[in-house]
Amino acid sequence: MTENKSKSEKLFQEIGEIVEEEDDTKPTEIESYCMNCEQNGITKLLLTRIPHWRDIVIMSFDCEHCGFSNNEVQFAGVIAEKGCEYTCEINNKDDLNRQLVKSESASIKLRELDLEIPATTKRGRLTTIEGVITSIIEDLSSGQPDRKLNDEDIYNKIEAIINKLHGYLDNKENFSISVDDPSGNSYIENLAAPNPDPKLHIQHYNRTREMNVALGLTIPDETCEARNDDNDEVVPEVMSFPANCSYCNAPSDTKMHIINIPHFKEVVIMSTTCDSCGYKSNEVKAGGPIAPKGKKITLKMEDIEDLSRDILKSETCSLLIPEIELELRSGTLGGRFTTVEGLLRQVHEELQDKVPFVSGDSVEDERKVTFEKFLTKLNKVITGEALPIHLVLDDPLSNSYLQNLYAPDPDPNMQIEIYERSWEQNEFLGLNDIVVDNCEG
Repeated sequence: MTENKSKSEKLFQEIGEIVEEEDDTKPTEIESYCMNCEQNGITKLLLTRIPHWRDIVIMSFDCEHCGFSNNEVQFAGVIAEKGCEYTCEINNKDDLNRQLVKSESASIKLRELDLEIPATTKRGRLTTIEGVITSIIEDLSSGQPDRKLNDEDIYNKIEAIINKLHGYLDNKENFSISVDDPSGNSYIENLAAPNPDPKLHIQHYNRTREMNVALGLTIPDETCEARNDDNDEVVPEVMSFPANCSYCNAPSDTKMHIINIPHFKEVVIMSTTCDSCGYKSNEVKAGGPIAPKGKKITLKMEDIEDLSRDILKSETCSLLIPEIELELRSGTLGGRFTTVEGLLRQVHEELQDKVPFVSGDSVEDERKVTFEKFLTKLNKVITGEALPIHLVLDDPLSNSYLQNLYAPDPDPNMQIEIYERSWEQNEFLGLNDIVVDNCEG
């Protein structure tokens, strides 16, 4: 069992480790059909791991008969719980050099040009923003000679777009680029990591049924069989449903239980344990009605006992520790019910293991040092060496909770602020378009 697990762990190695290994880590070569000349070429497969991101399969095809070549990146991990859209403002050379990971399900948009590259036209790739623009120029330029002969009007319009794109590469004009991926497996590099990048906006969203069908997660309506009337069955106290482990992708069961927290509200607790790799995770989602106002909780942590306070952080809650410049936006880590120490350890693990583009040969030494210093500061907070600090929870839906050690009396170190949500917050939460005129009380 131990030997099999060791082989599984070494199946995907970091690129730096592969370079140092002997011949047994060379790419796998497969003879395959060439779509260009209809003879056989060679496809090379390399299983590797991008540091602080995930496992990928790099594929390269070469045909010795016609010279045709192609390369592709496919993801060996699991599909994320939510889709994501990365939007980045580009106004200098450093922005053009940002690394970009595009999965096969992602589309790319250049809003200023009203130009969109659908997911079906480009496969998965690891490149830079400059590389994306260059690729678009090459694709548009390839058909220009024919257009000039057959339709000069279309030729002139596309030529204007190509000139604009060249201007983007020469930093003559600012622009924005968006990567929209329903699978959640695409990224644009954050140059300010681990802090939020002011030029980079990340939005996570729930997939539509059509998106789930396209990703193969849902059976299309026309293929679904008619269901029997089984809705009268009693819902068990603890429900269990099959899923896949988010770490090793092995089959595992997720258990769900609905409980009512006294003096707070009804919540749904979900827990997953993988028998294959031992991975464990838990998540909490708030139930009940939407609160009319938001809530901001500020705790001054002066003693190491404050790290033992129970904390319920919902998926809509942001977290801030200004003393070490730690800021987690809403959606980060999902819902968690743990202690303050446990939550900060989870943050440390996520930043150390899963933040993309902060390690490897392509990362500047200055960025590596900055990130390591930040992790050291966070670790001192976890061990109590950096106290006192302030912990701020801001939840526009008031679904988060921080234990009051002096209950039922007020906590002298805790400040709770109830506030009106802004229009932008309601828009992000999807509350502005809800119609309740004909709803019964």
